[in-house]
Amino acid sequence: MVTPTENRPCLGVLLAGGQSRRMGRDKALLDWQGRPLIERQLAALRASGVDGLRVSGERPMHGGTADAQPHFGPLGGLASVAATLTGEPDLLVMPVDMPRLSSGLLRRLRCENPAARSLRLAGHVLPWRVRLDAACRLALATLLTSDEPRRRSLHGVQHALCTAELALTRDEVAQLIDCNTPERWNEANR
Repeated sequence: MVTPTENRPCLGVLLAGGQSRRMGRDKALLDWQGRPLIERQLAALRASGVDGLRVSGERPMHGGTADAQPHFGPLGGLASVAATLTGEPDLLVMPVDMPRLSSGLLRRLRCENPAARSLRLAGHVLPWRVRLDAACRLALATLLTSDEPRRRSLHGVQHALCTAELALTRDEVAQLIDCNTPERWNEANR
């Protein structure tokens, strides 16, 4: 068992399993500065100093983990990745659709407030660092079986884990544009 004074492994988890309905095409394969967005996001996670990478979604070229329960969104994707892991690593969870997110901000989220079992950037559900301990696994399982679809969310898990927040600078907030629609994608590319 890892104690708070020991280094806990941190795995980067890229959520890349969505259907991209609002975008109209696969967001992970959008061209960002000459390469697919999924490649850019994996590089940002690597540069943040994580100990390994996992990809949520059917992405054979990236060793992706298919959702065990399709159509459960990011919660289902994270739960499917979590089911493949043992121990209690920290997970640095990042969406595929935030192309401006820097490795520096991810590193800050990974390293600051190491005692927090769940930490996100102020006012944002993602990116997020969470300890995959028994409480997190229970919250994932409980919310996946909820009769209320609105409760089946990463926000619900964060609420259950009493998630702490990191304050952001104006420049950091500008990195958190999520590109779910062609309009947002065009805005991010300016």
